[in-house]
Amino acid sequence: MEHIDLDKKTIFVTGVAGFIGSNLVKRLLVDVPTASIIGIDSVNDYYDVRLKEYRLNQLNKNQNFTFIKGNIADKELIDSVFDKYKPSVVVNLAAQAGVRYSITNPGAYIESNLIGFFNILEACRNYPVEHLVYASSSSVYGSNKKVPYSTDDKVDNPVSLYAATKKSNELMAHAYSKLYNIPSTGLRFFTVYGPAGRPDMAYFGFTNKLVSGETIKIFNYGNCKRDFTFVDDIVEGVVRVMQGAPDKKNGEDGLPIPPYAVYNIGNNQPENLLDFVQILSEELVRAGVLPQDYDFEAHKELVPMQPGDVPITYADTDALERDYGFKPCTSLREGLRKFAEWYKEFYM
Repeated sequence: MEHIDLDKKTIFVTGVAGFIGSNLVKRLLVDVPTASIIGIDSVNDYYDVRLKEYRLNQLNKNQNFTFIKGNIADKELIDSVFDKYKPSVVVNLAAQAGVRYSITNPGAYIESNLIGFFNILEACRNYPVEHLVYASSSSVYGSNKKVPYSTDDKVDNPVSLYAATKKSNELMAHAYSKLYNIPSTGLRFFTVYGPAGRPDMAYFGFTNKLVSGETIKIFNYGNCKRDFTFVDDIVEGVVRVMQGAPDKKNGEDGLPIPPYAVYNIGNNQPENLLDFVQILSEELVRAGVLPQDYDFEAHKELVPMQPGDVPITYADTDALERDYGFKPCTSLREGLRKFAEWYKEFYM
């Protein structure tokens, strides 16, 4: 593995107003005060723009951070950013996220996840970088029966367009790695949650509904398991991976072996949805988001599975631990407590 020192480097992060992107940049600004960080985001209205602005405001206070408002699907813009700043490390987190939204708005996924990612790859080819790190997703595993999910498993049967675009990113990155010797690492994130997260995620949506007295729908009658991963654990994993790129080396035929890798970042312990809702409700009461005497049973409805959903996600994180010495470890209660406290402060 090639060690990359981030000191004094220019780092380009896409999707910087997003949940993971903003947390990553916040961490880098503290850890690597000599680095220059260029961030891009289209700040679209897929969810509450105030949240994205709140995240950006925290970053804009730092003079080492430069924000560009724009879409990664705009090839001229991406080329001009690479031409002007010549980043050494690129972290592509910009994507149209969400499984359910991909059923009703497929075009958004093609634009951001395929065309946008292609533009990033082309720029990394024309303005060579030391390391491209990009977000994939646990959704690439589809409804794999074998758990925990390992990066050695076959992932040829996506059950949503979102998953198909993420698998495509891995294939495109592999081809560019092979053809142009671009060191690239894909990260399959598992159900990321935490303060100032995405409102389309279950924990956030449930909270909004409970606060306004609505009923929450628990899919697959509560028999779903998710490998919930706290955002700080995801960021820790990304920061470590950024600093270790796959080695450039030639095979027996003298041609480059693609400097390409894919890792899972998950909590490695799936939680049952009903237990998750129970812990969330306790933490919302504790933080004062909901009253002490709140009647959860009256606000819960068990419903069948939704199209594009899978019954379980479960990450095998052995490779991440072996290569980067890191394993996510934040407990669900600790993570949801931080979310509940943030929610109280932001919305109430």
